[in-house]
Amino acid sequence: MESLYAITTGILSACGLYLTLRGRTFPVVVGLTLLSYAVNLFLFSMGGLTTDGAAIINGAADYADPLPQALVLTAIVIGFAMTAFVVILAMRARADMGNDHVDGRKQDIGETPR
Repeated sequence: MESLYAITTGILSACGLYLTLRGRTFPVVVGLTLLSYAVNLFLFSMGGLTTDGAAIINGAADYADPLPQALVLTAIVIGFAMTAFVVILAMRARADMGNDHVDGRKQDIGETPR
């Protein structure tokens, strides 16, 4: 189970980094979202992956650590809010500049878009 989490976290990180380095705003937003999912999986796996663990400590029994779960829940809410903000920011930049390049270069009237 740990190897599956590690492989999934690595793939999400690699894809997120690749998309974040693209030149258009939509792939950058998707890349940042994938990176936040990778961080969420990493935080969740830091609590230890236990199966059949109790939610409440009962003597010497194995239990599920609630702190990583709370951190992941908070990170999901913050990630959703930041994604919505970045999408609105990208839409505003597209409307103001006429293109969706990340470098912020305005498109000239006679120039053809790439």
